[in-house]
Amino acid sequence: MRIARIQTPDGPREGEYRDGTVLTDDGEYVVSEDGPLLAPCEPSALYCVGRNYAATLDQMEYERPEEPDFFIKPSTSVIAHEQPIPYPEFTEELTYAGELVAVVDEECHDISPEEVPEYVRGYTIMNDVDALDQQGRTARKAFDGSGPLGPWIETELDPRNLDMHTDVSGERRQEANTELMLFGPYEIVSYLSKRFTFQPGDAIAFGSPANPGTIEPGDVVEITYEGIGTLRNAVE
Repeated sequence: MRIARIQTPDGPREGEYRDGTVLTDDGEYVVSEDGPLLAPCEPSALYCVGRNYAATLDQMEYERPEEPDFFIKPSTSVIAHEQPIPYPEFTEELTYAGELVAVVDEECHDISPEEVPEYVRGYTIMNDVDALDQQGRTARKAFDGSGPLGPWIETELDPRNLDMHTDVSGERRQEANTELMLFGPYEIVSYLSKRFTFQPGDAIAFGSPANPGTIEPGDVVEITYEGIGTLRNAVE
């Protein structure tokens, strides 16, 4: 099942997404006609793992990590499907990264890999927007609008063998499968849960395959994960 959030004249509503509509407890809302989709969750933080594909290590000349390498984006980085990505004035080298994301369903801490499916509501997609010419991960990755998230949460999905691809203005830029991750989704959620207490709606991103090229104002970034759909955002 796909769970989506929509901005309606009566405020945000959440429900099952079906063929362009969101079915909620108080009615049926047509996307665009009644309002735009919102980000599918409201995370207190985005917990992001980097350097999780061998192709990325080779491209960026990183050493293979012995354990998941992570950083955090704040909640203010989140924007929704179809919401424009602002091109920051402080960078001249903006790039993208198509990532699978787990959304936490209930508070949890120190859980085992086997327990992870019990605490994850489902999976969505994130674009890890990165100002490559800035110093340090926080400056590069944690600014407003750097975390496009959506379009919805797929609740019935095994994340361990999914094809993905990213297109930028119609050009295929990324293509991979989640089985190529160095650390698997369940392993990552368990690892981070030993350090953080996750809250409902928190998002955990599992990293991106090699991401050749930058993006410019006017580009449209479309990230597709098998079984979920496509997250689409234009750069402005």
